[in-house]
Amino acid sequence: MANQAERIGSSGTHGALMSILAIDAGTTGVTVLVVSAQGEITSRGYSEFEQHFPKPGWVEHDPEQIWQATLRASRQALANSQNIEAIGITNQRETLVLWNRETLVAPRNAIVWQDRRTSQIVDELQAHAETIRRKTGTGLDPYFTSTKLVWIQRNEPEVWAGVIAGITAVGTVDSYLIARLTAGKSHITDASNASRTQLCNIATATWDDELLAMFSIPLSALPTIVPNYGNLAKTNSDAFLGINAPITGIAGDQQAALFGQAAFEEGDSKCTYGTGAFLLTNTGNKRVESQNGLIATIAWQAPTGEITYALEGSVFVAGSAVQWLRDGLKIIKEAKDVEELANQVESSEGVVFVPALTGLGAPYWKPDVRGTIFGITRGTTDAHIARATLEAVAFQVTDLVRAMEQDLGKPINTLRVDGGMSQNNLLMQIQANCLDRTIERGTVIETTALGAAYLAGLGVGIFSDKLALERIWSLGKDFDSDGKPCDLNEWHDYVGKLIQ
Repeated sequence: MANQAERIGSSGTHGALMSILAIDAGTTGVTVLVVSAQGEITSRGYSEFEQHFPKPGWVEHDPEQIWQATLRASRQALANSQNIEAIGITNQRETLVLWNRETLVAPRNAIVWQDRRTSQIVDELQAHAETIRRKTGTGLDPYFTSTKLVWIQRNEPEVWAGVIAGITAVGTVDSYLIARLTAGKSHITDASNASRTQLCNIATATWDDELLAMFSIPLSALPTIVPNYGNLAKTNSDAFLGINAPITGIAGDQQAALFGQAAFEEGDSKCTYGTGAFLLTNTGNKRVESQNGLIATIAWQAPTGEITYALEGSVFVAGSAVQWLRDGLKIIKEAKDVEELANQVESSEGVVFVPALTGLGAPYWKPDVRGTIFGITRGTTDAHIARATLEAVAFQVTDLVRAMEQDLGKPINTLRVDGGMSQNNLLMQIQANCLDRTIERGTVIETTALGAAYLAGLGVGIFSDKLALERIWSLGKDFDSDGKPCDLNEWHDYVGKLIQ
């Protein structure tokens, strides 16, 4: 990215010392980047927070721990950087957060997008599935925010009473962080995050009265939906490290990654390999109705109101399967060690891992399926299991790409990748072999946070337009098929047995 400032030429009158702070509140930790007016990452911070598993299939986060992780990561990133001119926020989507409007204290833990506790509620709502799909682009699944709210209504009436009384606010992680950053002044969400709640009509980017009635959600508890960039809110210096700056960009993590990959043209595609794996294709101003188990979603909304849509496939377990090898099986010390271990064998020798640790997402949508390892023999080693784990991630993404291509009616010739797991060269090579497509990994893999910075920069005028952002993206490494076989038949046979 040498001579980048000269190539971009988009910072206008903004001084070289002016910077964007990008907060990426992910599922396992918070990444904060400081991005210059020339689009360069000048510093970063990272802080993990605890994962809570109160029952099998349940996943929760303590909102206060997310906030404290945000403060820690921000302090790290700001150690040698000041003059923050704009703030961008991106976040794990669908996760339900509730907090007291005055004290900002959460009355209960957040219910995470991976949580499966609402499977029975989903079954009860099947008669409404077509209405929900038509309005929201999504199918019924515990993944989305809507049924998490129903679960609170039924199981924690004292918490729900606070919502009805107007004491407790309802939102997603972006809304919660903005409430903390602004000392409770702003209760907003952006169009992309709203589209994941299953309460928003994605044709208009507004809360839908019929859906709110269906799920018994009071409109007064929900945040105001705003565009993805522009003058959206302002931080309170007493609440946030002495910083008094506008929040000018917000997006759900996968939409932010699509933006960070400069996937601005219809047909541009990316896959983020993080806790899960998420494939998105820009479909322009047209919403594509999936016939193959994918999701239509809002990618972003401009300040003019113009909506860009995406088609998305969601794999629930990708990097979290490697975390399980580390924390559960303890066969690796660090997540990055999985590549070296998997490289000790030429193949998985018939071992097949279906990592449905929190159910199967697209294109299967089977929330009650659990992870299973097949084909173990006395000759199976930890290396075979590690390689089968990487293959499982690649197989799941391959299923998404094939479903996406069927819906689009044309091939995805090049796939841009990002996220922590995209650093794994073996995984990327397996993926290229399975897809027989070119995989492009940019020089920056933190495109989720970078996308938030780009949106914020557009919102405050640091970047003049999307063309300026396209010039920033640069190729780090590409992967083409090396001709090694990638047989998905056995994988599909085993998945078929589990979902019957």
